[in-house]
Amino acid sequence: MAKTVISIDDSLSVRETVRMTLASQGYQVALAEDGVKGLALCQQRKADLVITDLNMPNMDGINLIAKLRQLPEYRFTPILMLTTESQDQKKMAGKKAGATGWIVKPFKPEKFLAVVNKVCPNN
Repeated sequence: MAKTVISIDDSLSVRETVRMTLASQGYQVALAEDGVKGLALCQQRKADLVITDLNMPNMDGINLIAKLRQLPEYRFTPILMLTTESQDQKKMAGKKAGATGWIVKPFKPEKFLAVVNKVCPNN
């Protein structure tokens, strides 16, 4: 059965790129455009992997991750940050909130898929 990924990003082009890249590998992908909608989507359906941007309106990625980690069904789910931010301070905040990994935008599809397959193999 295909793994489900929820991708949360305020950029439509990034959401679509993530969706197409993951769908090409057989993942089921659901999308949300900010942290509030992403949290609601995660509560509606269980994901095998969550990919979130850092800087978004309404709720940023750090707060989203912290809220997801409070939910029993997301305590051990891999959560990747996909962001233009690469400062160590931001990475530490993400890690402290519970992020599994960090991918810097723009990404190369093959590198992105290598990270995704490492934390959530779809086979």
